[in-house]
Amino acid sequence: MSYNKTPSITAETINPKVKIFSYEPCGDIVRRAERLQQEMDENPDSLPFPEIIHCNLGNPQALGQRPVTFFREVLSLCDNPALLDREEARALFSACAIKRARKIVNSIPGKETGGYTNSRGVKSLRQAVADGISARDGYPSKPDDIFLTDGASAAVNMMLQILIRSHEDGILCPLPEYPLYSASIILHGGTMVPYNLTEDRGWGLEIFEVKRCLEEARSAGLTVRAMVVINPGNPTGQVMSITNQEEIVEFCRKEGLVILADEVYQENVHVENKRFHSFKKVARSLGYDEKDLSIVSFHSVSMGFYGESGRRGGYMEITGFGDDVKGEIYKLASVTICPNIAGQILTSLIMDPPKLGDESFESFEAEKERIHSSFWKRAKTLEKAFSSLEGVSCNNIEGALYIFPRLHLPSLAIKAAKREGVSPDVFYTHRLLDATGIAVVPGSGFHQVSGTIHIRCTILPDENKIAAMIPRLKAFHESFMNEFRGSEPYMNDLRR
Repeated sequence: MSYNKTPSITAETINPKVKIFSYEPCGDIVRRAERLQQEMDENPDSLPFPEIIHCNLGNPQALGQRPVTFFREVLSLCDNPALLDREEARALFSACAIKRARKIVNSIPGKETGGYTNSRGVKSLRQAVADGISARDGYPSKPDDIFLTDGASAAVNMMLQILIRSHEDGILCPLPEYPLYSASIILHGGTMVPYNLTEDRGWGLEIFEVKRCLEEARSAGLTVRAMVVINPGNPTGQVMSITNQEEIVEFCRKEGLVILADEVYQENVHVENKRFHSFKKVARSLGYDEKDLSIVSFHSVSMGFYGESGRRGGYMEITGFGDDVKGEIYKLASVTICPNIAGQILTSLIMDPPKLGDESFESFEAEKERIHSSFWKRAKTLEKAFSSLEGVSCNNIEGALYIFPRLHLPSLAIKAAKREGVSPDVFYTHRLLDATGIAVVPGSGFHQVSGTIHIRCTILPDENKIAAMIPRLKAFHESFMNEFRGSEPYMNDLRR
């Protein structure tokens, strides 16, 4: 008997859609950083820096941000409900956390966090989210419109799977974009229809640019089904004005487009003259209800001041869809049985935190204010550091967790990158990592506008790491610029 010795699956025979997309926040730069970390572990003094500083991903707690006490107390009690009736619990946990955990546990099937739940999430937790949305927006929200999900990413994937039927279906997406969208559109077989944000106007959205892109896509035979908006922006950090949001609502209503509103950074607004407003709130304030416009909004426990990225909690609110469509979405959600219960609980907590009069209110607000004020200070420190570098321009950060500075590199550096077969931003970020241990993401990973060079840097939650990072960054950048101007390179001691 003979056997086929050819591997049953190879890189050439896997789904070609998987090979097409890239996800740079966890891509080559991270793998390179992991190799350097292994080298440091094996030979501690082999590299010219003492540690890797990961600025590639919004991952607050892994980078030093402390978890919010109230959230962790409630999670602990929900996972150990026997503690609720023990005397010691009153000494270890606030009465507010005990009361909330008891309420949540009593609403979970079987009163245990280890079992399956409804595929949309526990009804009482969806009610808490709906109540939180209603309080935030001033317009009603219903629990049947809420799907709790394993982070916002799972919700985005689910909606794109519902919307995309073939490569002839297009989805409008901003450039620069968060690569979740381009990757998911490719995987689901659709076509991304990019529209450019305007960097010299604070990464603003020009509605005439979106109209132009829509018309070109339709002329090419595409059926454009939805428009992605990210507010506050990732990777660009801008916060949309009400006027801009109103333009988008009117545009999508007129053109019959679903608004896919990525609002995961709604807690991260850092300027006094702007506030977060949900797209549903803006649409309702213009007098449009569910019969006029379809909106899906996404939120997550990963960002904000809570930073519970690893808990994979989130929700999507679906409005303007018929019950038959919601039934199909429910069926799709059922394929994975249900979202994880810790994420469901946390999602309910971020939308229904302690209120005035609750025992935990003052301590909760103090933690929130401490994290917000610290973030603003760190953001301005990094913004100032990047802006001080030769050939680097940096827009003011208004929201989210990132800085997206633009690099104006010498022509010799661009030629050197071309010789190595990489883009200039990849060339720069790899050189930065190898010299300093600082891992940032090349702007091409976010589909930056052609002809521009950017990097995305996460604003670290640890002030000491920022203090350690800035001298290394400045020393590297000065050396890099000198090298590719043709003068003799020099490098300061990067261990300082």
